[in-house]
Amino acid sequence: MADLDTQFQLVTFQLGDELYGVNIMDVKEIVKIQEVRQIPNAPYYVEGIFNLRGEIIPIISLHKRFHIESKTTSEDYDMEFEGGFIILNIDDNKIGVVIDRVARVISVNSKDVNPPPQMLSGIGSEYIHGVVRQETGGYLIILDTRKLFNAKELQKIIGLD
Repeated sequence: MADLDTQFQLVTFQLGDELYGVNIMDVKEIVKIQEVRQIPNAPYYVEGIFNLRGEIIPIISLHKRFHIESKTTSEDYDMEFEGGFIILNIDDNKIGVVIDRVARVISVNSKDVNPPPQMLSGIGSEYIHGVVRQETGGYLIILDTRKLFNAKELQKIIGLD
């Protein structure tokens, strides 16, 4: 996501009232909400683990991590766009993150990405790659999956399985 005139694709999703995106190259797959087994003494933002076709995946709540309230289902939500988990591949480790709603895959031009503001909806700018202004007047917040967890946190999370 570096060159000024290059395009890249983002998987976009909703957390609370905000729209977020992650680079499609970091996404392994998207799955519907499944039963998650809680893990004792896990970090506060870890929901637990679940079994995805024989592979144990830790599930993270970005709501808790970023102090965002979950969006409850309402009539303006399309049934095909319900909540679930996005399975990310972070440094060859699979980690699932809980989302309120899958939006869509979009293409973004690098020149349209603005630097992150100092503080945005309670999320530290260290987790944000950039922000793209939407035609609707809102913003798309692009998360940097490599910076969501430091090395120590990542080791603790992947050690759960």
